[in-house]
Amino acid sequence: MEKIKIKKKKSTPGDKVFTICNTIFMILFLLITLYPIINTVAISFNDGTDALRGGIYLWPRKWTFKNYLTVLQKDNLMTGAFITVARTVIGTFSALFVNAILAFIVSRKKFLFRKQLSLFWVITMYVNGGMIPTFLLYKNLGLTNSFWVYIIPGMVSAFNMLVIRTYMNGLPDSLEESAQLDGAGYMTIFTKIISPLCKPVYATVALFVAVGQWNSWFDAMLYNRMSSNLTTLQYELMKLLSSVTNQGSSMEAMKNAAGAVTPTSVRAAATILTMLPIICIYPFLQKYFVSGLTMGGVKE
Repeated sequence: MEKIKIKKKKSTPGDKVFTICNTIFMILFLLITLYPIINTVAISFNDGTDALRGGIYLWPRKWTFKNYLTVLQKDNLMTGAFITVARTVIGTFSALFVNAILAFIVSRKKFLFRKQLSLFWVITMYVNGGMIPTFLLYKNLGLTNSFWVYIIPGMVSAFNMLVIRTYMNGLPDSLEESAQLDGAGYMTIFTKIISPLCKPVYATVALFVAVGQWNSWFDAMLYNRMSSNLTTLQYELMKLLSSVTNQGSSMEAMKNAAGAVTPTSVRAAATILTMLPIICIYPFLQKYFVSGLTMGGVKE
């Protein structure tokens, strides 16, 4: 049997110019994207009083860990970190499960009122009851001064549900039909056929929810302000930044147990500590973003 030789297409001068220009553009785009992060890291490791002189770009001029010590020595910081991790993990899994179930139900063509329900959920994205009615509702439901105020209200999201539903609508109908011919029920179809194909959208929605849960602090201030054991990391860092900013610009006012710091340097350290976990998680979810639409399924 003759082996078929595949000839490689020769690159034209236009292709080489495009590759060079594209590479230069991507490098410049990468530098523009990374510069704010690198600059924040440099300021966070630089002495606070020295940072007031300016001129710090990519590397600290006067190394110090005082900014991080100021943040880490904050009262209730470890409690806030534990609560934040707990709400992020539990909130992400519960929201993903509930929204996936709802999206699967609404995406079924035999489900009655699917369009009406979708329209109802879209309306909730633009209209809400307001802060005071929401607070009174949560209070009457016993959610205030409770950990579950971080979890239950965020379990159902119209946006996340519609994103998952749109992805499920793009899957071939033959997958469900063939499974029903083999006697599979809707729960089996959801868990063993639909969900494995929805890993990319699940990863995307999980990242959305996790970032929202990790960065949230307003709900802690509004519903659990009087419960120090239910504080969150972001709320504690917000209070720290407010206290440092309100101290004024005098050098004596900026000195504390950790040494001389400034609002700018403490803000940079708090920013790095806040974004570090999300940066560590993102590479593990990124691989699902480029996965195929019907991974392991049939194509029509």
